[in-house]
Amino acid sequence: MKQQLYLIDTHVHTSEVSRCGRVPAVEMVRYYKDAGYQGIIITDHYYDGYFESLGDQPWEAKVEEFLSGYIAALEEGKRIGLNVMLGIELRFHDSIEDYLVYGLDEDFLIQNPELYRHNLESFKKLADKHNLLIFQAHPFRPGMKVAIPCLLHGVEVFNGNPRHDSHNDLAHEFAVQNGLLMIAGSDAHQPGDVGRAGIRLSYPIYSAEELVEYYRQGNQVEIFVNCES
Repeated sequence: MKQQLYLIDTHVHTSEVSRCGRVPAVEMVRYYKDAGYQGIIITDHYYDGYFESLGDQPWEAKVEEFLSGYIAALEEGKRIGLNVMLGIELRFHDSIEDYLVYGLDEDFLIQNPELYRHNLESFKKLADKHNLLIFQAHPFRPGMKVAIPCLLHGVEVFNGNPRHDSHNDLAHEFAVQNGLLMIAGSDAHQPGDVGRAGIRLSYPIYSAEELVEYYRQGNQVEIFVNCES
């Protein structure tokens, strides 16, 4: 009997927080349920411009607004039976590169304000201290600089956003050559982006912290690419 694999999209945005997003969280969850996924990770854009636009209010209040898309998705996921987890797509203030970060929670975001003021080297130290994983997102898009491998845990080897040429073949090659973990995601912003990619796992996970442990224990991760999208 063929082993059942659990399909997760690791790179999903909501219009509540990601300004480039075109799909509200509740609708995004329904799209993924209909597409046959077991879970998604909300990775809204975390960068200086977003938080500065929230004005002069306490950091905890800003984090609450940042999490609004995730919370709405989580509640709808519980209602219809789709597992919704938290991540971020982090951009540092002095660069254009993006990093998918998994394993954090609301308390971490509150207790460690303005993560965008780090650089990759200092953030990697913080991530290792708190058992987070850092994957460089779409590292071979034109204009972006690939990180030094020792500052990453992994690479997004397939990014499904159809409006960008992410040169996924080069990302995969880079991950293999440097012994880095691999992840894939749809980078969903619009309805047509849903279900273009993800990862298949050998057993279900229910939080991004569990995803971190899944990777650290060396479990099977199958890269999923939807050729029909």
